[in-house]
Amino acid sequence: MPQSDYLLISRGQWDETASKEDVQDAIDRFYAWYERGVAEGVLKPGSRLENRGKLVSRDGVTDGPFAEAKELVGGYWFIVADSLDHAARIAAENPCLVYGLTLEIRPLEAVRARAQDVTNETPPAWRPDEG
Repeated sequence: MPQSDYLLISRGQWDETASKEDVQDAIDRFYAWYERGVAEGVLKPGSRLENRGKLVSRDGVTDGPFAEAKELVGGYWFIVADSLDHAARIAAENPCLVYGLTLEIRPLEAVRARAQDVTNETPPAWRPDEG
């Protein structure tokens, strides 16, 4: 079965009841897991994201607003797997899950976008079952 790339998005905040030492241990174990995954070819490089940013829309460029803190994206990486389920099993090994972070895994769309296709960006009025 051919392998595909999946985007892994890290969201959330650390469990405030955890000690900083325990969280640091999970972070250290994450980097060991991450580096091993890159060496084995099941992960591709990604990065943590800084706290600052800009929001760009048809109304211009502003400093935010951004998503709620619990929804903020803390970083992104890529998984190479046979299926979405396989990618989820790889992501489930991330040591940071124990302390409150959540991971969203999304297949990368291989074809160009078309306005007639139903996608994340399609407004409800354009959807056949809702319009």
